[in-house]
Amino acid sequence: MEERISRPEAAGGGNRVVNFFVGLAERYLPDAFLFAVVLTMIAYVLAMIFVTTDILALIGAWYAGLWNILTFALQMALILLTGYVVAQSRPVSRFLNWLASKPQNQGQALALTIVVASIASLINWGFGLVVAAIMARFIGKRMENIDYAILVSAGYAGFIVWASGLSSSIALAVSTPGSPANITEQQTGQVLGYGETIFTWWNIAPVIIIVTLLVPLYWWMMPKRPEQMRKVDRGLLAREDERDEPETPNTPAGALERFWPLNLILAGAIFTYFISSITAGTFTLDFNAVIALFLALGLILHWTPIRYVRTFTGSAGAIGPIALQYPLYGGIQGLMTFAVGGVALAGIIADWFLSFSNEYTFAFWTFVSSNIISLFIPSGGGHWLVQGPVMVPAAEPLGVDHGLIAMAVAWGEGTANMIQPFWALPILGIVGLGIRDIMGYGVLTLALSFTVYGAFALITPFFL
Repeated sequence: MEERISRPEAAGGGNRVVNFFVGLAERYLPDAFLFAVVLTMIAYVLAMIFVTTDILALIGAWYAGLWNILTFALQMALILLTGYVVAQSRPVSRFLNWLASKPQNQGQALALTIVVASIASLINWGFGLVVAAIMARFIGKRMENIDYAILVSAGYAGFIVWASGLSSSIALAVSTPGSPANITEQQTGQVLGYGETIFTWWNIAPVIIIVTLLVPLYWWMMPKRPEQMRKVDRGLLAREDERDEPETPNTPAGALERFWPLNLILAGAIFTYFISSITAGTFTLDFNAVIALFLALGLILHWTPIRYVRTFTGSAGAIGPIALQYPLYGGIQGLMTFAVGGVALAGIIADWFLSFSNEYTFAFWTFVSSNIISLFIPSGGGHWLVQGPVMVPAAEPLGVDHGLIAMAVAWGEGTANMIQPFWALPILGIVGLGIRDIMGYGVLTLALSFTVYGAFALITPFFL
């Protein structure tokens, strides 16, 4: 197997703080699948200590959790894949390649990657992951003196704002009437539209600040001399991207595969439904709507049915690691929510933070506890199903804004992703690196975003 990136020829790349965390990740961080296994064992032991010593009951809760998450897992996989296919279309791919030609040095490349990945993640989290990976590959092929590992990490850093964007799992959940995940509606009767969550000033402002500060942070972390950089094999990237599109046979079946009106008919049906439901006032931007929107866009951008099918099936490998690990995190969720006498592990964690909260600090401690729970359940929607039933009723007597509580949980989900390797897997699969190559930078990215989001969780209640 060809070596993708070189080791630095000289020590001292970046600075001592960065080298410390990068070294820790390279030495002690296991494969992402094993990380999930270790978290499973930790959750099991904690459940035995704080919930019940009934081994068979805990195994039963874990086993049930493996499969209870499958519907949500399929929705998340389709969001990722449909976003991936849009990013792989010729118009979008050519645009990203054009963007990748603009940076003249490593600092400019990191800044561009962060900004583009952040914008894409705010549109759709699956789209953002793919755009970040493709940008890194395009820049890696073009630029010689750049550290490929920190470039990929910069793309993943842009993903940190996804939970504040249009495809935020929690914002979608609380805006969907009748959804099993709309804990706010179940507890309070309120359905929270985007105007009460992602389109608020207190959600938009921290996104702008974080993206702005990420650029100088990565300039500070990047190695300054070429001999300190982990360079990618540019020839290997070029060979991997040299794929000739197979021709379809000149037969009736081949003609049907190239018959572009079929794509327009399917996309048109989706947009017609959207327009009619918006006109009727029944439209909801939920998980299925996001999937349908990107399906329609992908069909149009790829133009012919066979091109869309080939791109979609060729992209399916990106969800392999996720498909392997999602059931494990479902099992962890089962352990976290398994209750005996009304006591569950997730509730214990949340209640501990609630014990010293008031109407002004409740949102902040919700955010802090969300970071901890996210390590065990790295899925916005699944995480909300665990933490929401604890936080929403507790916020009611304190008079805390329910939109802020939902977003505080979402913010914690986004920041914890920087040290939880689960969502880095799609990017790593595309760029060909391992989790140890980028996770060290994620610690400092987490510190930045935790500070900013945490500050807004503290100050916002004074203005609501």
